[in-house]
Amino acid sequence: MDLFIYLFAALFSVLNPIGTVPIFVGLTQSDSKKERSRISLWTAIDVFLILIVSLFVGQYVLTFFGISIEALRIAGGIIIVSSGFSLLSGKFTKKRGINKKAETDAQLRNDIALTPLAIPMLAGPGSISLLIAFYQEHHTTNEIIISCCAIFAIAIAIFIILRSAHYLSKILGASGIVAISRIVGFIVIAIGIQYIVSALISIIKGNLL
Repeated sequence: MDLFIYLFAALFSVLNPIGTVPIFVGLTQSDSKKERSRISLWTAIDVFLILIVSLFVGQYVLTFFGISIEALRIAGGIIIVSSGFSLLSGKFTKKRGINKKAETDAQLRNDIALTPLAIPMLAGPGSISLLIAFYQEHHTTNEIIISCCAIFAIAIAIFIILRSAHYLSKILGASGIVAISRIVGFIVIAIGIQYIVSALISIIKGNLL
């Protein structure tokens, strides 16, 4: 249960679905309630598939390119910390690559579930590197099952949050969403620093031994 909660909390902090609420509202403001539900569902499915593939295939990508787990941890930690600072400074949208032109293009397309919502807004480099590093330490059958359940739970949470995005936007308001995003940003920074520290400790121990 502890492993489930840890992975769920880590992924929720990095993906930050609450921070995606304003963008989702903006991109779907002219859509019907049924269409919003469909986009929410497919966004959650796309994120689930991306995270599952990252969990199982990521290690082979590392082996192919000769990247060590310590290097991945440091790189992932830097990306996660950068995302956290972006949340704290209120520049998270820009960092995720959604500028005005991209937003306009997305509004003109019929389906925005995969891009820009699933990628890069939700499942970005931070979450992918987090899962690859996580798999290196937790790859027993039981741990894999727990990991898949945590990812599935995240997908459900994303669907519920996006499905309720227009209501949350009205209830929380712009200031409420910013406040939550900054709290999440602080947690994201802590997770990123922990990844970097763990990698450095492993490198030091490896060189001393």
